Amino acid sequence: MENTDIFFNQIRNGNLDVVTKMIASHPDLVNSKDQRGSTPLILATYYDQNEIIDLLLDQGAKINSEDASGNTALMGVCFKGFTAVAKKLIERGADINRQNAMGGTCLIYAATFDRKEIAKMLLAQGADPSVKDNRGHTALDHAKMQGMNELVDLLENTPQ
Repeated sequence: MENTDIFFNQIRNGNLDVVTKMIASHPDLVNSKDQRGSTPLILATYYDQNEIIDLLLDQGAKINSEDASGNTALMGVCFKGFTAVAKKLIERGADINRQNAMGGTCLIYAATFDRKEIAKMLLAQGADPSVKDNRGHTALDHAKMQGMNELVDLLENTPQ
């Protein structure tokens, strides 16, 4: 098994000590990619591994790196609903208006998956509710399609 595979498995398992040691001996692992194009940061955020997220960011992980589909760590967190991680990524400078290969944004994901607290955070930090995905749908359209009434209200009352 290659170093990268071991590294990614240790992140999945939340093994901070091993991840720390591996970075110390192979600093290039911080911004490596797995077979799906995910970075260690994307993987750590997807599994809600807070200590590893901090370590990776402190060691120079690129916060806006994308996986093979153009998703960033923040996009994945908006889908998963990890509010504390979303807050951390936003505070550390994640691009909240970036679009993936399908035109999805963090706000579109928050609206689609009923992540109201994350949507509020994104809007407070300047997320653009007028952005449309590749099918021509905004975050508001997605909230309506999913029947997310609280998010519909939030987005309808946000200046465009």
